[in-house]
Amino acid sequence: MISLKKWNDLAAWAVFAISLITYVVTMEQTASFWDCGEFIACAFKLQVPHPPGAPLFLLIGRLFALLALGDVMKVAYWVNMVSVLSSAFTIFFLFKTISLLAWKLIGKKPGEGNVADVWLVSGAAVVGALAYAWSDSFWFSAVEAEVYGLSSFFTAIVIWAVFKWEAIEDPAAGNRWLILTAYLVGLSIGVHLLNLVTIPALALVYYFKKYPKPGFFGASIAFLAGLLILGIINAGIIPGLPELAGKFEIFFVNSLGLPYNTGIAFFTILFLGGLVQGIRYSHRTGRALLNTGLLSLAFILIGYASFALVLVRSGYNTPINENNPSDVLRFVYYLKREQYESRPLLYGPSFVSRPVSQKRGAPVYAKKDGKYVLIDYKPVYEYEPGSNMLLPRMYSSQPGHPQLYQQMTGVAEGQKPTMRHNLSYLFSHQLGHMYWRYFLWNFVGRESDREGAGTLLPWQTSQSFPKSIGLNRGHNNFLMLPFLLGIAGIVYMYYHRRKDLLVLGFLFVLTGVALVIYLNSPPSEPRERDYIYVGSFYIFCVWIGFGVMATAKFLEKVIHKPALRAGMAGLACFSVPAVMVAKGWDNHDRADRYQSVDFARNILNSCAPNAILFTGGDNDTFPLWYVQEVEGFRTDVRVCVQTFLGADWYISQLKRKINQSDALPLSLDSGNYQLGKNEYLPFYEIASVKGGINLKEYLELIRQDNKAIQVPLTSGDMTSILPSSTLFLPVDTREVGKMNIVKSDLLPYLADSMSWKIGETDLLKGDLVMLDIISSNNWKRPVYFSSTMGSSHNLGLQEYLQLEGYAYRLLPVRVPGASDGYVNTDIMYDNMMNKMYWREMNNPKVYYDDTYRGSPVVTARLSFLRLAQQLIAENKIDKARKVVDKAMGVMPDDTIPYDQVSAGFIGALFDVGENQKALDSARAMAVRSDENLSWIKEKEGSRSRDVNTDLFILQSIVRECRRAKQDKDADRFEAIFKKHLLAFHIYGG
Repeated sequence: MISLKKWNDLAAWAVFAISLITYVVTMEQTASFWDCGEFIACAFKLQVPHPPGAPLFLLIGRLFALLALGDVMKVAYWVNMVSVLSSAFTIFFLFKTISLLAWKLIGKKPGEGNVADVWLVSGAAVVGALAYAWSDSFWFSAVEAEVYGLSSFFTAIVIWAVFKWEAIEDPAAGNRWLILTAYLVGLSIGVHLLNLVTIPALALVYYFKKYPKPGFFGASIAFLAGLLILGIINAGIIPGLPELAGKFEIFFVNSLGLPYNTGIAFFTILFLGGLVQGIRYSHRTGRALLNTGLLSLAFILIGYASFALVLVRSGYNTPINENNPSDVLRFVYYLKREQYESRPLLYGPSFVSRPVSQKRGAPVYAKKDGKYVLIDYKPVYEYEPGSNMLLPRMYSSQPGHPQLYQQMTGVAEGQKPTMRHNLSYLFSHQLGHMYWRYFLWNFVGRESDREGAGTLLPWQTSQSFPKSIGLNRGHNNFLMLPFLLGIAGIVYMYYHRRKDLLVLGFLFVLTGVALVIYLNSPPSEPRERDYIYVGSFYIFCVWIGFGVMATAKFLEKVIHKPALRAGMAGLACFSVPAVMVAKGWDNHDRADRYQSVDFARNILNSCAPNAILFTGGDNDTFPLWYVQEVEGFRTDVRVCVQTFLGADWYISQLKRKINQSDALPLSLDSGNYQLGKNEYLPFYEIASVKGGINLKEYLELIRQDNKAIQVPLTSGDMTSILPSSTLFLPVDTREVGKMNIVKSDLLPYLADSMSWKIGETDLLKGDLVMLDIISSNNWKRPVYFSSTMGSSHNLGLQEYLQLEGYAYRLLPVRVPGASDGYVNTDIMYDNMMNKMYWREMNNPKVYYDDTYRGSPVVTARLSFLRLAQQLIAENKIDKARKVVDKAMGVMPDDTIPYDQVSAGFIGALFDVGENQKALDSARAMAVRSDENLSWIKEKEGSRSRDVNTDLFILQSIVRECRRAKQDKDADRFEAIFKKHLLAFHIYGG
């Protein structure tokens, strides 16, 4: 006979199994977009990802990667499995935590309960745990190789361990649980720092147990003590200890003349020796609290020691080695994430503040000739008097951000934001849009999977939206059931266990609202950030579980048998997670989705052998890193990340061979590229070179620090400048001719010099590196710009760029008027038709979210369209028809809905004689745009981006139908277009 307690344990493992099966079935088989490609590549070869790193995640990922048994195509699957397994265990420990708290609500110990109690506790734990398992944000992170699944696991096990400690009466046994908790916290640092924010609330658990008659003052002291512990770990241990070790190192090396690492060794021995002596002293004198505290510190440090991986692997200079944290000084820079923009928290400037002076901050050192040489100081900016404000929320002066602040808060041009504007932005955008919207996504409903999608309320049916939203797989209406059940759980807990409600309430706030205030998000982000706040959603799911107990209490007057009442409450409330999984399955099922990896393959296959490829942001670079570092695909291509090109550590990496790619040619030496040197070169026109300056000579002047191209800064230092808006580069036409890289009909455009207008703008160090590579390469290696970067990142070289697929090749051939490059149909046709990958893109059963429908699809369709249009211009109609058929075949409307780029294919279809296909496509797009605009009009034009997209599509359809003499259809489409144009003119759209 299985005991009642065993039934609860079996239920916990059943919930674990259900979650595990859910995540295994819906998991992506390869590397997803965003950070996943980077993490998989770094786990596979134990490399160094973006700061502050996730060494424990990488170590575990490496172990899982071994399960691929040498099949590199399976590595991503097994590293994804780290998130799958840790997420399933998160649900297991959530079940355990709800059970522990539920027994306290009942007022019994687990061994004292009867059948009704066990059913009630188990029912509450099952409903709460599965609600979290199938919640939108957590499920998203559970099926990809990101750190958030493993981070959630540590949050779950730490919360469970603290409540488990609370239930233990023997102090000696209880202290072991505290030490275990400290070790888990230390380990979690090697995954993500989000786990640390739970510490202040968990300090209340300690206080409530140790002081049976708690008061407000005591609880406040306990909470503040928890904040102090959080501060000690976050600032004192994580960066603080390495920073202190760095000071010892500089003193021992520079002042005492000892070898490198002597100071670090001395500090380590001194610190650990002191800690060991403290533990021995506390044990010998019987000071249990001190002993437990010091042992907890020791175990936090043991867990934190996973960061040794960063130092060790960086020392080997792996292909991915971000920030090169190979010594203690660079390691501190890495841990502090100093490469990213700092965000003011309590007091600082606003977006209209202007710096009036710059002071020297902390010194920056570099290794040289056995010493640490001072190379620069971190800048500390001082702003004009009165420009700083309390709780600065609107601080970012990044391009586009000031305009967004003004739109959101009504700040007039040139006006200084007031505290009213500040708080308006805090509550409307940071708390409203960037937190409560996400909360409602998970427990009320989500409008769609589009960027910026709103919430979906119970009374909003699919029929009240256009089909593009109503049939969107991310259109999930939970009828507010999870939210209402969670509120019922909060009310029930208020009347039965207020101390635990206070703890959970603080956990909810710290992992939600408090995190929003701490992160101080700018007005726009590259992606939705709901995954950051899953800790608060976790706590709300605990309350959802207690909603089962509230339901059972409500049923007391109707159902008098306790066991039946508990069973009915559990069954009724199980409808909540059931609705969540039924609605959420289709937009979390990533099976058979490969385009993130195929997108990277297509970029690489757009390049000639041994190419140099300049790329942009994360979704360009990380998939490329994955396919090269894991799958070994096209490792002859050197990927140059434009974001990193200005960093000294990355420039050093460019100068060495990586995989099959030789070192890149650079004429400037390390001194010219060291930190603080040539960070930016202001435009300052010199009359003698106004007509243009030879790029090679210009670079030589920079290398020499020649005074002829230098001006003084306000600090008194000298800096090199950009003396002309025009650059020219000599071309050896005979050598270029021998290379056979210029198409025969473009040879008339080949000249002995290429000249282009770079613009009257300041050069950044990354721009200087690109120019150096182009100049020093002498056309020996093909140089490409990824087409995803946009024309603003190609240094004004548009007319010298030849489109060959997903990338533009730089050639010494200028085609006048080619504002977006020119197409080489021979090369591009072969690349697009024979060398590209489109796995499952035409499968309507496969789910493609907003990220996949964005850059990958737009890039593909635009490339096909450019190729088809050029073939038509060259009167190669048969080839053009094949291109158009291919484009619409691999990305059909029923899988990847036609977008603004697709409108261009209507004209191409007319041009190749496919009139019926053109009209069918036009009608499908026009109907969709008409529906969208009619719906948006009811919202008073609040979605201007969508308005402009659909108006552009309608306008394009009308234009192409007129050009093809399809006047009857053109009239019908034009009537739709004019109707909406007039409407949105009235509404200000």
